[in-house]
Amino acid sequence: MIRFDDQVAIVTGAGAGLGRSHALGLAARGAKVVVNDIHAADDVVAEIEAAGGEALALAADVSDGQAVTEMVQQVMDRWGRIDILINNAGILRDKTLAKMDMTDFARVLDVHLMGTARCCHAVWPIMRAQGYGRIVLTSSGSGLYGNFGQSNYAAAKAGMVGLMNTLHLEGARDDIRVNTLAPTAATAMTEGLLPEAALALLQPKTITPGVLYLVSRDAPSRTILSAGGGTFAVTQITETQGALIEGEITPEAVAGAWAQITDPTGAEPLENAFAQTRKYALRAAKAQGVNLDW
Repeated sequence: MIRFDDQVAIVTGAGAGLGRSHALGLAARGAKVVVNDIHAADDVVAEIEAAGGEALALAADVSDGQAVTEMVQQVMDRWGRIDILINNAGILRDKTLAKMDMTDFARVLDVHLMGTARCCHAVWPIMRAQGYGRIVLTSSGSGLYGNFGQSNYAAAKAGMVGLMNTLHLEGARDDIRVNTLAPTAATAMTEGLLPEAALALLQPKTITPGVLYLVSRDAPSRTILSAGGGTFAVTQITETQGALIEGEITPEAVAGAWAQITDPTGAEPLENAFAQTRKYALRAAKAQGVNLDW
């Protein structure tokens, strides 16, 4: 059974919706939970305590670096460790790019992407010293696949994938596992965007169990878990085998090889950016008879 006894978890944006559900789920399985939100954090703490759990409400704004630093210090002063960080805080400022004020674009990135980075940065040295940490970033279908009128939100959510990929590599030595959740849920952020019948099915409680697995001791790392309504799937980024253009490399040659370039047969994930560079260099070297000792 997955338990979090003696572990300390921070959940951002935990005053309502998905964050509240994650906080309650962690507490029910033994974690000491920091309920971070600028609204309603006390209400969630009261729920946890009423059920016999232990929690702390902290109203730090994740877009304020100093506030995040102070929040993490308060947690350390109270419990002396941080095992889990679930980055859930977010806002919406939806408009088409043509109609959007760029301050709204920047604000959404600051809360979602920069807020996540600030929180990860603040807990990172603690998790490294412990030799243990579990971090979840929150993306969305908008970030993975796009959504009309959400260029700012989609850009921020797509950024989570690159952040996860790199933090996975940087944290592996110290058993810091980093995953990304891409949820579809009925929350205040999706109200009015989805039919009522769909909202009734897509409750946060149908997603939280997946998150609890992602922050467990036996969690994977570098996984994008898509979830909604009790369905869980893994989204993967793969690269096709591609085509090597021999001779003159022209736009016309690229167009002529397009079917082979886009052929999904044998597509595979790559370990890191360097693996992609190595793939291309070795193929070019082989075609030109160059011996690369690589």
